Amino acid sequence: MGNSGREGEAAPGQDAAGPVQSVDRAVAILEILARDGEAGVTDVARELGVHKSTASRLFAALDRRELVTQDSSRGKFRLGVGLVRLAGAAGRSLDVVQESRPVCRALAREVGETINLAILAGRDALYLDQVAGPSALSPHNWAGQRIPLHATSDGKILLAYLTENEAADCLTPPLRRFTGQTITDLNDLHRALAEVRQRGFAVAAEELEAGLSAVAAPVRNADGRVVASISASGPSFRMPPERIDEVAAPVCIAAAEISRRLGWPGPAASPSGG
Repeated sequence: MGNSGREGEAAPGQDAAGPVQSVDRAVAILEILARDGEAGVTDVARELGVHKSTASRLFAALDRRELVTQDSSRGKFRLGVGLVRLAGAAGRSLDVVQESRPVCRALAREVGETINLAILAGRDALYLDQVAGPSALSPHNWAGQRIPLHATSDGKILLAYLTENEAADCLTPPLRRFTGQTITDLNDLHRALAEVRQRGFAVAAEELEAGLSAVAAPVRNADGRVVASISASGPSFRMPPERIDEVAAPVCIAAAEISRRLGWPGPAASPSGG
């Protein structure tokens, strides 16, 4: 029997409901709640043109993620605390990029190399922004890309200031080897991270890619927590071991300036060298 209005079947000329359509409807529910403050299953089903059972399932999925919450006495839904967490995370990322951009530009001019800004994203470092220095020749654009934590200067910074349990969650052996210089032994990596905390900056010399070296420093928020990393990277022939301290100093100063713009009242950072 051809009942095109039955749940799970598409009307003539329409695609069957799938994951993309479900996501679209879920987002529409959030927009309705943002507009009206609260709404019931029946009202939302009517506005979306779907069965109440479909709307109910969508609400249940959103509720599991705490993106909506239901008033037990009235049965209506409103936006949940999960959205606050997502908005806060997005806001922090946007704040970091906005506040760091002029500092990154100045740093790129000073050291002549490519400057990257990264945050922790699960078990990876996620590059939020990149500024190419005058010496950079057609640099690879890392913005929006994820990179491994253990093989990069930014990743080492983000790892170094985690708790022991948090760092363990981010590191699942065996650690991938990218070059002959990649640190793949956990004990060696932990010693390297201790050195990062002592010096105030991290170095990765050809650990992710042959011929590429980088220096990174931590960016802190108003509470002093490390929320991002800023790095200068370039070809190893321009960043040999004897130039690391020379590059690390302005990188640490830039990191401290971004931290100050984010509300951190701490002292200006200065690398200890060595």
